[in-house]
Order: sequence, then C-alpha cells, then structure tokens
Amino acid sequence: MNYRDYLQKIIYHVINPLIRGMIKMGVTPNIVTAIGFLGNCIATGFFLYAALHVEETSYVGWGGVVILAAGLFDMMDGRLARLGNMSSTFGALWDSTLDRYSELVTLFGIAIYFSQAGWFWMGVITFAAMVGSVMVSYVRARAEGLDIECKVGVMQRPERVVVTALGTIIAGFGGNLWWLAGAMILIAILANLTAFWRIAHCYQVLKGRK
Repeated sequence: MNYRDYLQKIIYHVINPLIRGMIKMGVTPNIVTAIGFLGNCIATGFFLYAALHVEETSYVGWGGVVILAAGLFDMMDGRLARLGNMSSTFGALWDSTLDRYSELVTLFGIAIYFSQAGWFWMGVITFAAMVGSVMVSYVRARAEGLDIECKVGVMQRPERVVVTALGTIIAGFGGNLWWLAGAMILIAILANLTAFWRIAHCYQVLKGRK
C-alpha cells in the first residue's frame, strides 16, 4: 500500500459517517461536487481581496483554509457515489470538469495576488503551475481514450491541493510569502514533469503494442 492509499484509507474512515448521513438526506454526489467548486471560488475571492490589500496577508491564509475544506468535498463526492450506488458517467464528467475549473480559478487568484504584491515572476511561475496542473489531467484523459492506464507521476491533484493549501495557509498567517512561492515553484516543476512523464509512459505502452 503506497502513501496515497494509506492516507485515503484514514480519511475515508473519518468521513464515512458523514457520507452515510448525506445518503439518508438524499444529497447527490453532483451537489457535493458543486459545493466543492463554490468553495474554491470563495478561496479565489480571498486571494483577489488580498491582492487589493497586500499588507493583509491573513486573507491569503483564509483562502488556503477554504481550499482544504473544498478539497474534503472533492473527496466526498466520489465516496458518496460509491457508497450510495449513485455513480454515473455524467457524474464522472461533472467531477473532472469542475476539478479543472477549481484549480484554474484558485491558481489564477494566487497569480493575481503575486502580481499585485510586486512578485511579477512568481505570477509567471504560478501560471506555469496552472499549465502543468491542466496538462497532467489532460494527458491522463487522452491516454485513457487510447485505452492506456496512465496514473504515473508525483504531483497529481490531491498533492497539488495539499501543497497549495499549506503554502497559502503558512504564508498567509505567517506573513512570509516565500512559503507560497515555494509551493508554486514545486507545483510548476513537478506537475509539468509529471505531464511529460505520462507522455513518455504512453509512448512506451504504444511502442510495445506494435
């Protein structure tokens, strides 16, 4: 069992009672997915407000707290679908689409904050993190369309959410933007490396089919 499976098992143990309560209340996975997306939009609002008041870094920290909470909803929708026997093809599409929107809006907010705070190049690096985040998911989706399992890499969505949330929380409440800068640099490098890693993986698989 790798570290991701181990952590997922612990989190599921904690949220399962809440999931069962949602099932009894008639809450659907698609609603939970939408709530998670709205949470990320609220986090972006904190970042944009912080961009207008750069001396108040605590707003960045609160944005990170909201990202963590929204990430929990992101985990719950899939679990709710499985435990409640509510899985659907549209639900998978809805979840994947809003996941991409969630990442783009939050990283966009962080990029704007850096630019307004006078950290222009960190805004550029955050944009690179946005590109890498989207491409990691795109390459996997394209590979699965070619009937290739493509889950290799070290900076998948759960890791990106945790790194972004921790970076914003520590930087925001600690008043040191280098923590957030480090988080964005890490995502920019590893997400793009993961995208190319997946491309190389697909190349090897397709080469072996000839």
